Amino acid sequence: MATNASACPAAMKATSNGLFQGDNPLHFSLPLAIVQICLVVALTRILAFLLRPLRQPRVIAEIVGGILLGPSALGRNEDYLNAIFPSRSLTVLDTLANLGLLFFLFLVGLELDPRSLRRTGKKALSVAMAGISFPFALGIGTSFVLKGSISKGVDGPPFLVFMGVALSITAFPVLARILAELKLLTTDVGRMAMSAAAVNDVAAWILLALAIALSGTGRSPLVSLWVFLCGGGFVLCLSIIVPPIFKWMAQRCPEGELVDELYVCATLAAVLAAGFVTDAIGIHALFGAFVIGVLVPKEGPFAGALMEKVEDLVSGLFLPLYFVSSGLKTNIATIRGVQSWGLLVLVIVTACFGKIVGTVVVSLLCKVPVQEALALGFLMNTKGLVELIVLNIGKDRKVLNDQTFAIMVLMAIFTTFITTPVVMAVYKPAKRISKAYKYRKIERNDSNAQLRILVCFHSTTNIPAMINLIEASRGTEKKEGLCVYALHLMELSERPSAIMMVHKARKNGLPFGNKGWHSDHNQIVVAFEAFRQLSRVSIRPMTAISPMNNIHEDICTSAERTRASIIILPFHKQQRIDGALEVTRNDYRQVNHRVLEHAPCSVGILVDRGLGGSTHVSASNVCSTITVLFFGGSHDREALAYGARMAEHPGISLTVIHFIASPETAQEVVNIKVDVCENSNTSEGSGDEKFLVKFKQRFLKDSPIKFEERVVRNAAETIEVILEYSRCDLFLVGRMPEVATLIEKSDCLELGPVGSLLTSPDFSTSASVLVVQQYHSQRVSTSGASKWVDVLPEEDLESNNVQQKIIL
Repeated sequence: MATNASACPAAMKATSNGLFQGDNPLHFSLPLAIVQICLVVALTRILAFLLRPLRQPRVIAEIVGGILLGPSALGRNEDYLNAIFPSRSLTVLDTLANLGLLFFLFLVGLELDPRSLRRTGKKALSVAMAGISFPFALGIGTSFVLKGSISKGVDGPPFLVFMGVALSITAFPVLARILAELKLLTTDVGRMAMSAAAVNDVAAWILLALAIALSGTGRSPLVSLWVFLCGGGFVLCLSIIVPPIFKWMAQRCPEGELVDELYVCATLAAVLAAGFVTDAIGIHALFGAFVIGVLVPKEGPFAGALMEKVEDLVSGLFLPLYFVSSGLKTNIATIRGVQSWGLLVLVIVTACFGKIVGTVVVSLLCKVPVQEALALGFLMNTKGLVELIVLNIGKDRKVLNDQTFAIMVLMAIFTTFITTPVVMAVYKPAKRISKAYKYRKIERNDSNAQLRILVCFHSTTNIPAMINLIEASRGTEKKEGLCVYALHLMELSERPSAIMMVHKARKNGLPFGNKGWHSDHNQIVVAFEAFRQLSRVSIRPMTAISPMNNIHEDICTSAERTRASIIILPFHKQQRIDGALEVTRNDYRQVNHRVLEHAPCSVGILVDRGLGGSTHVSASNVCSTITVLFFGGSHDREALAYGARMAEHPGISLTVIHFIASPETAQEVVNIKVDVCENSNTSEGSGDEKFLVKFKQRFLKDSPIKFEERVVRNAAETIEVILEYSRCDLFLVGRMPEVATLIEKSDCLELGPVGSLLTSPDFSTSASVLVVQQYHSQRVSTSGASKWVDVLPEEDLESNNVQQKIIL
């Protein structure tokens, strides 16, 4: 008895009395758990940052971080291991890790919509079945090799099933993030992979339940059958009893109102209760939590509220503990000798061969192109958290020994790591850009051609101003009309709710169908649908879901796909109640910079100061004054062309101020041009003169447009003239005017000197500002966005010598 007592570590007390009373905090469970959590979070975040250039999912960083903290790396130091992860703390660590995992699996269930499984096409279903059955069979074959070498003495049937499940899993959440990162969600490959992975995920849980039932320690073989049947019966009972209760809760949570805390607490308690029942049955507590998540209705704010309450704490703090718990069980040092490394290669080859070949063969039989079939095969080979859960359960139930466990963990890391680079190499979807895409700007010879606008917005706060701007851009009924694409920019993060967001907008970057408009009850979609019905404007809501660092690619691709003439972006600052502009998110500014650099058409940035009020103004009530500040240059011509389009609206009054530099100032501007482009024989002025002549001939004869010419000598006189029109509703300006010396240095490069002046706190005006950059066939950015080289449009060239204007 004394021997047994000395072998068992003493229980740890929860809290210490402090260092000043002689207690070491690391000898008490609570402060030690805090140190463990902080260490894990810091290491995994650093690894995720380092792996970001390789476009790897965060699960790779978390698995590798857990291994580094375990006996494979840092754990080789006994002092570190005994201080940070002593054996007597592992019970508390495993409890916290499994509690976090319990709620995370509830979130995974929230992501999975059972109705989407019913809509799975035959191709996706065939791919999913092939991606399960073929690797499962090869996994069973591999298990015989392992059982005869490094896994002698293990129970046969459970080991066979665990190996089959481990090799046949596809990580659905990880795959969704990889597809979003690679911009493949809108492609046929992406949609098929998502559908097949959802089916695979459900099948994997069923197979895992079977594996756990078989791995029980009951003496009678009927015990495993009894466990499996009871588990199935419990899931069936939940499917009958729980949905009506959740539906009743969801009906009492109307859109736009806070969800009652009682309903949230009741749901979380139900998750714990279901986990207790499935654990008592003998399956695993995770199954009950997952099933509850699946049964929660996905419509309305209820599911979103549950996500917000749980996800950050669970996925940010507690879930990484599970990866550490797994890493402490992974000792790569157990893989030693030629035989062990050979078995590692065998397992990796078998896993990749089974998934990839099985998926590719069935895809080709379904007449999927070879390139897409290969990409689909590697995508379906993605592993993730569910793989780690399977392996840890097998390790805890003595089905997998240390060496087999380490081999399987390395296999999961390798197969997931290669997914992104291999898919990028084998599959490059061709850009289907229409040959008819010729109207890339508003300034054009055929003024009656249809105008296509891509309006981008981040939240509902951007919508009123955007809708009122669209209303002002309608023109007259004599023209072919206005076609608007409203692109909702949604950030894809590592949060679980990002995948639910992907489900709600499955057609990333493509228009919603009419059914989606009415079923989602989305405020944004409803606003645009109401505007479409009240006006004769063709408007199509769209969604772009990407990380902020590359969402500009979605914007530019959508502009090319829709053949837009101009992209309208919201400014990164919003107006406060006191009238000042404050930054919402600096990321939005970077997005605007990148769109300005890479846009396939003209770009406008809207600084909203309450354009038209907080609601949509009907056509009969529109009464707005718009002022165009024309200094010269292609960007100013684009702004004036847009203003002329707006002036056709009966409720819009347009004033054009043409600033003319005094002779001495004009000479200074000419000297600057000569210094920059000594060999140039062409000037922007020739293009401006032709444009203004046409503008005056067409609009000033029978139109109420006011056109004034003002001669100014310096910045002070220029500002004084602009202040005379500060009470208008909207200023339209070019991003980089010709006579840039008349305005002081720009604070916001994306707005240019005039736009920066109009939005500065020193300039007294309540008018909104639309800053326009005209599309040029060649645009080069050097050193970020600090220097621009603008090449004049083809119609403005009077000789073969192309003048370049460099604005520093």
